[in-house]
Amino acid sequence: MLRSALSAIFKSLPAQKVKAHCDGPCGVYDPASARVAAEAVLSMTKKLKEMAPPQGNDSAAWAAYNNTFSRYVAIKEDQAKETKKELLILWTDYFKPEHLATYPDLHDTFWKAAKLCSACKVNIDQQKAEELMKSVEKIHHMFWKSKGRADTWTTAS
Repeated sequence: MLRSALSAIFKSLPAQKVKAHCDGPCGVYDPASARVAAEAVLSMTKKLKEMAPPQGNDSAAWAAYNNTFSRYVAIKEDQAKETKKELLILWTDYFKPEHLATYPDLHDTFWKAAKLCSACKVNIDQQKAEELMKSVEKIHHMFWKSKGRADTWTTAS
């Protein structure tokens, strides 16, 4: 009886929709996930630029080319979106107003990095992908310095 009464009460209460990372105070932040995603953007951009369309009308060669090209574009766009998501988490959840004293360009840095993520999604532009990596590196150094550490910038590729 108590169980059914409690169940009825809980069902009548409005439930809030919640998401993980990081609407709760977990305190687990690291720019590494943004770096990995940005590296994938740069890697896929380079691979796309290196691709050469097949000569002639060989339908199997064209199908393979189109399949690979489409996959690389999809990965590049997905990873650019992931980079942006990870950067926005750092910007909006980790960094606080007191960080602005140390990093007066904090908002501009993140805003430009987010814009680069968008540019990398809609273009095959190696220069933009390299700029994105530089922005993520700058954010990496800002983040670790704010924690009193000097973690080395290391890329996987």
